[in-house]
Amino acid sequence: MSVARTWAVALTGLRGDPVEVEADVSSQTPEFAIIGLPDKSLGEAGRRVRNACANRGLDLPKRRITVNLSPASLPKRGSGFDVAIAVAALATTTRMDAARVAATVHIGELGLDGRLRPVPGILPAVVAARRAGHARVVVPAANAAEAALVEGVEVFAATCLAEVVRWHGGATDAVELDPVTAPTVDDSSDESHELADVVGQADAVDALVVAAAGGHHMLMSGPPGAGKTMLARRLPGILPPLDDDAALSVASVRSLSGETVTRLSRTPPFESPHHGATAAALIGGGSGVVRPGAIARASDGVLFLDEGGEFPAAVLDALRQPLESGVIQVHRSGLAATYPARFQLVVATNPCPCGQYGVAGGRCECAPQAIRRYTRRLSGPLLDRIDIDLRLQRVSAARRESDTRTVTTAQARETVARAREHAAVRWAATPWRRNADVPGTWLRGPAAPSPAVLSPLDAALRRGALTLRGYDRLLRVAWTVADIAGHELLQPDDVGRALYLRRGMSA
Repeated sequence: MSVARTWAVALTGLRGDPVEVEADVSSQTPEFAIIGLPDKSLGEAGRRVRNACANRGLDLPKRRITVNLSPASLPKRGSGFDVAIAVAALATTTRMDAARVAATVHIGELGLDGRLRPVPGILPAVVAARRAGHARVVVPAANAAEAALVEGVEVFAATCLAEVVRWHGGATDAVELDPVTAPTVDDSSDESHELADVVGQADAVDALVVAAAGGHHMLMSGPPGAGKTMLARRLPGILPPLDDDAALSVASVRSLSGETVTRLSRTPPFESPHHGATAAALIGGGSGVVRPGAIARASDGVLFLDEGGEFPAAVLDALRQPLESGVIQVHRSGLAATYPARFQLVVATNPCPCGQYGVAGGRCECAPQAIRRYTRRLSGPLLDRIDIDLRLQRVSAARRESDTRTVTTAQARETVARAREHAAVRWAATPWRRNADVPGTWLRGPAAPSPAVLSPLDAALRRGALTLRGYDRLLRVAWTVADIAGHELLQPDDVGRALYLRRGMSA
């Protein structure tokens, strides 16, 4: 046949669009032309395909080969189209099962020796293929475990292009090659840190449980050695395990980031970018397929900004929009990649550049102007989106000996699960399940408690000590405190506790 067709997938963020790959052979000057808005790496696929076919003993016609990627208006990026282009081009003159070729999605990059190399984003690409109604997918052998995570799709993991041709009914006597291997999987992200290791900070542990139970953002301020990082790293361990949809979304983002995915982890992710990270590192970007940043990788988990006062103000302000919308958009010429941003923000900062300001027994030598400049990195609009303001002090020997109450990770996880179940029952008739997700219009409307309960918040709002956004966030924290206590209705003590957590505690 002179025209052959197969399928590939174009990824834009987590969204995958099926792309029909058409190859046509004409009796003109020999050339390999790819049309349909390819980027530079995709435009170079013709050279890779010709060398791969020659080195695997597969003959491409020495005529003009035109490959069309349809729809032509959709930008295509990356090298994941190589296998589909090669199969379509070979199918124009090689005897293969045309119906099988036309019904199969091919994903993968070709090496010059004809082997299939792994590409990022296999998991969301296979999900998109299944959603579009395709039942068969060809992927590189190194991506086999990742593609197999998607149910309802027949996955053929190929080592080289000759295997793909044989699978489609073509004849080739090419010898087998060793597969390209994927990087070793690091499962350290699933390691759970024990909450009972935190000693002498009972109030801080209680605040961490409140944050986990309601999905609230938290700021921890205190001198070095107070346990801020220790507390933050234990937050994922007390969060509920991810459900199927969340686990698949987390794994898809990891796949797009270039990580090797072999299973669906149920542990919420934990991302802790360095304070030297740029705004692009948090938001995402890059050439070719737009890679997710730390914000997207932390979705359905925890984004921890250690040394928050050292981050540039512009980087911190980039968090404001995703904190409100729950998504992050990365705009590039001709496209906008959308990633989930349903993360729980935890910021840890010192009280001043040297960390000794206001510390008992400490000696701060920072100039007042330096302290003001340091604390202003956390802008008012960002702080207004923080639910819990936790002030920590170093644990003294006396307090470590007197504070004998310990909470294990298992106990805290049980408390969090019970509180979330209580909230889910209360919001059962609404689209929300966590207190942090309930909009203020609902909290002040159908779910509003009695005026007597709200009087402290109303007084703070009238004085200008509280914005309306902060008012709503205090209500969300108060409902979480009520859920932990098992209260059916909001009590004055719940609001008082929320105010205590919002204004900062001296633990």
